[in-house]
Amino acid sequence: MSNYNVAVVGATGAVGQQMLKTLEERDFPISNLKLLSSKRSAGKQISFKGQNYTVEEATPESFEGVQIALFSAGGSVSKALAPEAVKRGAIVVDNTSAFRMDPNCPLVVPEVNEEDLRTHNGIIANPNCSTIQMVVALEPIRQNYGLKKVVVSTYQAVSGAGLEAIDEMKQQTKAILAGEEFTPEILPVGGDKKHYQIAFNAIPQIDLFQDNGYTFEEMKMINETKKIMHLSELEVAATCVRLPIETGHSESVYIETEKGGASVAEIKELLASAPGITLQDDPANQLYPLASECVGKNDVFVGRIRQDLDRDNGYHMWIVSDNLLKGAAWNSVQIAESLVKLELL
Repeated sequence: MSNYNVAVVGATGAVGQQMLKTLEERDFPISNLKLLSSKRSAGKQISFKGQNYTVEEATPESFEGVQIALFSAGGSVSKALAPEAVKRGAIVVDNTSAFRMDPNCPLVVPEVNEEDLRTHNGIIANPNCSTIQMVVALEPIRQNYGLKKVVVSTYQAVSGAGLEAIDEMKQQTKAILAGEEFTPEILPVGGDKKHYQIAFNAIPQIDLFQDNGYTFEEMKMINETKKIMHLSELEVAATCVRLPIETGHSESVYIETEKGGASVAEIKELLASAPGITLQDDPANQLYPLASECVGKNDVFVGRIRQDLDRDNGYHMWIVSDNLLKGAAWNSVQIAESLVKLELL
């Protein structure tokens, strides 16, 4: 197997750190590793496989000789530097929303649409974390019974908003327990009018509101699901909520299939044998997925599967995953592994 020159952009951030950890755990074949960040973080030391690397400021010239560039440093950085990386011969796997809906960029979850990688023009988009875990769970059902409708409510961890949001949640929690005053400053990200307490609270806003009343996060889930599954006519609705959980997104999902009549047992059997899914569904023994137990695990966890009481083609389920792993870092590394497997590098 060949080794590859790899760059990680945003190496000091929460997702960048998980990317490095995942590359190390997977023993991805790396010949040369370059760690890139903003000017502010340049100069920091990061250990990878027992060797210390100095983080460099990301510039167009940073990508000379790089074959795979994993980006997770914000949409503006991706828009500015991803095309520069491609010009210099790199394939970019981008973890921001910058290119997700670009018709020339495949939006890939390997368990669902790995073959779309063959159409890339240098940039491959990594979907939104909430979208990823949902489509992994729904794809086996779509393949066997078709899919007409999806209604999802998410319960998202603050790590999805970055390290500052985690710190704010912890500080607010301490302040409330100590009876002290505090001023919310971070959440909701995109809250250009005001910010709200996240500790002991639920904030029904993730990202900016759009003209149709949905937030940008909700529209990401709606549009990305249709693109990944190649179902432009699929009915999708989403409500995205931030909860005071550090890591691990949870989702309540209702679906309607094209073919009715599948039993819950058949759906469970289908999901239990699907790649990337762990079925945890035993109500009699209170077994179901929990955000606290998915942390550090690559799989998508599915449980609470039940048939709708009014529609024989309607099903409800509970889906949980580590938003920093399958929702970001692991999916990105999986894409890189797929590029190697499909001999696209």
